[in-house]
Amino acid sequence: MRKRNWLLIGMAAVLVLAAGAASAAEELKEITIGVIPTESTSSAMKGFEPFRADMEKALGVPVKLFIAPDYAGVIEAMRFNKVQIAWFGNKSAIEAVNRANGEVFVQTVDVNGNPGYWSLIVVHKESPHQSIDDIIRDGKSLTFGNGDPNSTSGNLIPTYYIWGQRGIDPAKHFKLVRSANHETNLMAVANKQVDFATNNTENWDKFAKAHPEQIKNVRVIWKSPLIPSDPMVWRKDLSKEWKSKIKGFFLAYGRIGANKDKELEVLAGMSSGWAPFQDSSNHQLLPIMEIDMAKEKMKLQSNDSMAAADKAQKLADIEKKLAEIQSYVKFVEKYN
Repeated sequence: MRKRNWLLIGMAAVLVLAAGAASAAEELKEITIGVIPTESTSSAMKGFEPFRADMEKALGVPVKLFIAPDYAGVIEAMRFNKVQIAWFGNKSAIEAVNRANGEVFVQTVDVNGNPGYWSLIVVHKESPHQSIDDIIRDGKSLTFGNGDPNSTSGNLIPTYYIWGQRGIDPAKHFKLVRSANHETNLMAVANKQVDFATNNTENWDKFAKAHPEQIKNVRVIWKSPLIPSDPMVWRKDLSKEWKSKIKGFFLAYGRIGANKDKELEVLAGMSSGWAPFQDSSNHQLLPIMEIDMAKEKMKLQSNDSMAAADKAQKLADIEKKLAEIQSYVKFVEKYN
């Protein structure tokens, strides 16, 4: 038991601790929901507005929406308590947990009930490139539409599964690398403004509905392993009473009550289309943490400018953290 408690404490950034960990925060007078910028601000606002209104009515306090120009903006807003609840990708949720006093409390589910989604690499339909190897071969002449640095599907997953495992630094390998949100990257490929870009299956489906002619100009050349569905994160220092009210609202929404059918329509209009939320915790971040740590290891191994002793020490530190994460992943799998 002592060893397990030590592990929980050592990994506090990614684990749900005791239920009483929340501090006695001041009574909430309003709630602000942060929304990650995977698409245009106007589209995101339109999709989340009915949900916001229903939440405001159910909780009895004003509820506002906040959309920053990038993931870091939402993380910082939560850090300074300008945002109390936020929709994140798994990678940005790790940052929110580590730096912004965040905690995962529910998980999104796509409208088809999929347990997650997939990262994509896309090219124009007329592109001669049929595979990742083709893109790497012609790298010096290609423009790459990369995702936000804190995006799971737009950055972390492709970096780990494609570039990291081939020892490639995109900034050095390709003619130009531009970072943007999912919708902007897909539109850039469709209009031949970049040669290839990252995206994901959720955004692809939404883009196809909004821009049926443009999506015909794009095709997929790579699809990742499954990524866990996006988490919703709240500030850990919310009071127990408010956590109970908020979680109750999220889990009941679209499941029970006279407005169930209307609520299901609202969820279907959020992001790329959601079904009712499912209970979750920081545990869902562990596999992504493992990938993120492994990515850092590969980056460090390819750094030839660092002193050998410093490099060896940093690698040892990463190996230790990786071992702890992997140990806890096995523990969770065994007892869940």
